[in-house]
Amino acid sequence: MGSLNYKPDGQVLKNFLKDNDFFRGLRGPVGSGKSVACCIEIIRRALIQKPSEDGKRKSRWAVIRNTNPQLRTTTIKTWLDWFPEEEWGRFQWSVPYTHKISKGDIELEVIFLALDRPEDVKKLLSLELTGVWINEAREIPKSIVDACSMRVGRYPSMRDGGPSWYGVIADTNPPDTDHWWAILAGETVIPDYITKQEAKMLIKPDNWKFFNQPPAMLEVKNKDNEVDGYDINNKSENQKNLTPNYYKNIIRGKTKSWIDVYVLNKLGQVEDGKPVYESFNDEVHVAKGDVAIAEGVPIFVGIDFGLTPACVFAQRIRSRWVIIDELVAEDMGIVKFSDVMKQHMAKYLPRDFYIYGDPAGDHRVQTDESTPFQILRGKGIHARPAPSNDVLIRLESVNSVLSRMVDGESGILLDPKCTNLIRGFAGGYHYRRLQVSGERYDEKPNKNRFSHIHDALQYLLLGAGEGRALTIGKKSNKPVVAKRNFNVFDVKPKSVYERRR
Repeated sequence: MGSLNYKPDGQVLKNFLKDNDFFRGLRGPVGSGKSVACCIEIIRRALIQKPSEDGKRKSRWAVIRNTNPQLRTTTIKTWLDWFPEEEWGRFQWSVPYTHKISKGDIELEVIFLALDRPEDVKKLLSLELTGVWINEAREIPKSIVDACSMRVGRYPSMRDGGPSWYGVIADTNPPDTDHWWAILAGETVIPDYITKQEAKMLIKPDNWKFFNQPPAMLEVKNKDNEVDGYDINNKSENQKNLTPNYYKNIIRGKTKSWIDVYVLNKLGQVEDGKPVYESFNDEVHVAKGDVAIAEGVPIFVGIDFGLTPACVFAQRIRSRWVIIDELVAEDMGIVKFSDVMKQHMAKYLPRDFYIYGDPAGDHRVQTDESTPFQILRGKGIHARPAPSNDVLIRLESVNSVLSRMVDGESGILLDPKCTNLIRGFAGGYHYRRLQVSGERYDEKPNKNRFSHIHDALQYLLLGAGEGRALTIGKKSNKPVVAKRNFNVFDVKPKSVYERRR
């Protein structure tokens, strides 16, 4: 391999590089040599590409990262550490970042693209490629992976002999438990809220393979089976290329969730911030088993729109809120989500429904002349805007029920299947830590995968009257009552609702 001095330090790294499957995913701790192995794989495939008639071994790769800053400071830096310009040819720093390598009989073009640049996404969808490397795949939606799979195998052309191998390689630190990577790797089950067609997209193809590196450290537990510390795992990979005490130093001051993900290579969510609801206690606010659905009691629904729509289902029983269900989708518009919502709501018929959504849903969507509320009503889901979108008022509507006691029990109780809400309460929904000295945090909750479902809960509670004292003087919607013969799928709203006089 010319002047390259690379030897994979670990059996998983070796197996990854030896494999020929169409898609290969490599998951491991920070510092385990994942990115370097992917860099080497690109060059290795260029070296073993069969020559065209002109004697050149031609290949073209795209390298994908979620954001441009990450691409420049991390991915490209790693690439140039191994393939510096002075030895491998000039790197083009204008967009799209490109490294054209002409060395011996190798003609390799590597194009670096960031998904936060619309022009880069457009470029990706038009490229003729040999392969794609997805760097830090936990940040990349499955739709992009599918798009990449359609662009590979197209270079070199069959006129030049075609590619000797083509496909997609990906590396990542551990994703969350419901991420497409975890599902396709067989570590978690397919969520029950998605459609059958979508579920088919989360079944691992025969030509996909996932490689999982050992943890970098091992937990040390005391006599009470509590984690008391961490020891270096002698079976961890890439140790020879790390400084002494690398892992012992990086875990100092880190949370258990951070260590679990970045060092122990466990699936999970890293929480780095202050929980929004510090009074939440899962022992108090989460039921020990499935909650019962009360007969003859209406169901309240809260909806948050956007490309990660979510809704929450609840009943109010003697001033106590029982959260019975949740629904979360990704990369889905309101038209499709409304159909999923209808299917979900059908489970609770016949019951009255009170439905409240993000007041911004009264604005027209970019791709349609209709507003989200109009689209919902067209599908027979008669939702109304919550009375306020003020963040402080919304948060208070939740805090008020968290601190409330009803007959000696908490004012809100969550069914354990509401995993996204629960994980959000436990810290996933948080104030982002500011990059300044001291313990300072952002003034508004961080927008992440847990914020959407919690926004939906806020709209539900606020629409139902919680936090009403804070909305005095603000314009609000008149409450509505559903008739007893209410059918959520009835597309004639005038026959469904009547205003209270």
